[in-house]
Amino acid sequence: MSFSILKWVCPPPETFDDPPAGDAKVEWFRCLPYVVIHLAALLALLYPISFACILIAILSYAVRMFSITAFYHRYFSHRTFKTSRLVQFLGAFVACSSGQRGPLWWAAHHRRHHRHSDTEEDDHSPHTKSFLWSHTLWFMTDYAVPTFMKEVRDLAKFRELLFLNRFDWIPVVVLASSCYLLGEASWFGEWTGLTGMTTLIWGFLIPTIALYHATFAINSIAHLFGSRRFETGEGSRNNFLLALLTLGEGWHNNHHFYPASARQGFFKWEIDPTYYLLRLMALFGLVRDLRPVPAWVKDKAVR
Repeated sequence: MSFSILKWVCPPPETFDDPPAGDAKVEWFRCLPYVVIHLAALLALLYPISFACILIAILSYAVRMFSITAFYHRYFSHRTFKTSRLVQFLGAFVACSSGQRGPLWWAAHHRRHHRHSDTEEDDHSPHTKSFLWSHTLWFMTDYAVPTFMKEVRDLAKFRELLFLNRFDWIPVVVLASSCYLLGEASWFGEWTGLTGMTTLIWGFLIPTIALYHATFAINSIAHLFGSRRFETGEGSRNNFLLALLTLGEGWHNNHHFYPASARQGFFKWEIDPTYYLLRLMALFGLVRDLRPVPAWVKDKAVR
């Protein structure tokens, strides 16, 4: 186990070699942090819930969900807009604090998903595997641990992203410890009534769990339940509830039909907060060249 811990905390540099072939098997040691964080969140039952608790949880969830949807997904995975090297690193760092591995790992697996969606080669299809597998177990397998570097050659040229991808636990520790230390600050406690422990619980533990399951639901629920506006040859669905929870990612059938757009709610009535925030960032010059939805795509939609 000591070797496993060392390999996890200080893994070897990624290579462009393919992972060993064979059936993916769950590496149960990898499940440990996810089990621990769910159990640790039960500590919330020991403390009274206040408005400050709910507010800090929503803020932590929203900021990190935006970083996942805007940067991990729409930027790193699909290159639907452009930004500076500094902004791409900051977006990656915040997304990484969600405990969903590094930016190259996330983008590589997502690109493979689009190429093999709902086939036997799809790592997390609920149609070829179980719901639980598509929702959580797939990324705890020995096969899913490495980054498929051949998928992300365009990202591998950035040394800071390689570092962040290799040591993806650092942003998680930074956020968790920052929450605790912030709660221990006297001025913060007087202002909010929170302590170090309650800030850790509501600023990190609970929203991180919510982020896990909202993101994972796109792989599982959004391939089973919802409506289909486009024929895509696989099982993606548009799901309004998931669109609300994930700041626009729930328009999954739209996205699978045309993943090259920075906007996933293709029509005005399809709410897409991530896109609205990207437009706001563009006004301040933080991002640019947001790729639109072409007219021919909308013409093919079943309304």
